[in-house]
Amino acid sequence: MSLTIGLTGGIASGKSTITQMMRELGIPVIDADQVAREVVEIGKEAYKNIIEVFGREILQENGEINRAKLGAIVFHDEEKRKKLNAIVHPAVRQHMLAKKEEYIHRGEKTIVLDIPLLFESGLTHFVDKIIVVYVDEHIQLERLMKRNGFSQDEALARIQAQMPLHEKVKKADAVIDNNGTIEETKQQLLQILTKWDVL
Repeated sequence: MSLTIGLTGGIASGKSTITQMMRELGIPVIDADQVAREVVEIGKEAYKNIIEVFGREILQENGEINRAKLGAIVFHDEEKRKKLNAIVHPAVRQHMLAKKEEYIHRGEKTIVLDIPLLFESGLTHFVDKIIVVYVDEHIQLERLMKRNGFSQDEALARIQAQMPLHEKVKKADAVIDNNGTIEETKQQLLQILTKWDVL
């Protein structure tokens, strides 16, 4: 019987640091953001549907979707965001579940689904246990501004488009407090995985 762990958090809460640690421990990670990039590649079904809805002006010269341009449109327009999600989310779900099945057939004991919007998208039934990566909002804001070169307003708009982290914490089976050092974060992860009999 394999254990499926859902890993979630907020934008710039440090999830990718945790997924890197998981991979180093030999645990397969299926990354929803990565899958979301794959399903909108040129010629894929979702790609065609996005152009139908948003027009060709969201494309780069090479024909790929300009993610920054599309992001700027949907982050300030709830309706358009819903339309985009209705195209992308089903494709991502299908792809992730297929990958999960592959790992199960390969005999993997533990599989991690890294899904930023695990709660928002109602995908908790895909996983057995949930880890939330928590960070204080002012640190989240600083990291996001630094990482993406956003203004404070742009960064806040993206943070506020997600369920607040303290709400996610209440729904988690385990929480990693990522306000400290990388070493402290790793220790917390190892404790959780040991408790769940993964290691």
